[in-house]
Amino acid sequence: MLAPVVCAAAKQNPEVQITVLSQQRMADLFADMPKNVVFHGVDLKQQSLREIVFGLGTFDAVADMHGVWRSRYISMAMLLRGAQVRTIQKGRFARFLLTCGMWHRPLKHMSLRYSNVLNGLGLTRIALDAPSMRAGKGIGIAPFAAHEGKIYPIERMERVVELLSKRGERIVLFGGGEKEQTVLDSWAKKYNGVETIAGKKSLREELDVIRGLRVMVSMDSANMHLASLVGTRVISIWGATHPNAGFLGSGQNEGDCIQRELKCRPCSIYGNRKCKFGDYRCMDIAPEEIVAKVMEEK
Repeated sequence: MLAPVVCAAAKQNPEVQITVLSQQRMADLFADMPKNVVFHGVDLKQQSLREIVFGLGTFDAVADMHGVWRSRYISMAMLLRGAQVRTIQKGRFARFLLTCGMWHRPLKHMSLRYSNVLNGLGLTRIALDAPSMRAGKGIGIAPFAAHEGKIYPIERMERVVELLSKRGERIVLFGGGEKEQTVLDSWAKKYNGVETIAGKKSLREELDVIRGLRVMVSMDSANMHLASLVGTRVISIWGATHPNAGFLGSGQNEGDCIQRELKCRPCSIYGNRKCKFGDYRCMDIAPEEIVAKVMEEK
């Protein structure tokens, strides 16, 4: 979600040199930036924070877009070297009220929170380019997420794959871990027109595949944001989390969010809490509803 903001900031402030510090595996997200953007990749498993700070040099300003102890450590070190520092305001109290059912308005989108940090450092007001949604071919399906509360039941998602396959659609499956890849491999063997690229391509190659799709079916997960980054329409499925928390993919239509309006939603911001009812009723969504939304013309 940060990449479009950095790109827009660099274009609108060409005199400013921007260095993005992140884990090396994120490098492909910043590969096609304007010339005044440099990516500095690190490996947190191999490098200590002290080593990372030592290798950074000095900066005029630091935008802490994470607001956790690691980023605060680095920001403090840069502050001691004379840098101006601004830290993202995540609106944690408003998020708490949202998950308690005491806040009923959409929270600020994360892209606006990122922009506000850069504005606070003196960059001109950042206007994000609206992603131009492309009409590609094929349907992407990314059925997994980091937490159980964000994952549509796998047996139901298989039914979605089956129904789309019977319609003669070309389907590309996306996933992450070894266990996930086993599930996706079995679907690819079982249904016609289905292939999986899970574990077979680099992030940059996956982005190229997503760019060529007509639509991506995704949870509230990284794949929703990857598709948004390259201008691919997303049908997003929401369970324990909610688009009102500010994490809807940039440029995506809220009408493409499939969700059940329950009083208990959202029960968490990141989907990492156990369902208090034990049944994740927020994911009681018929596969046919998802297929119907996918087949809608936009």
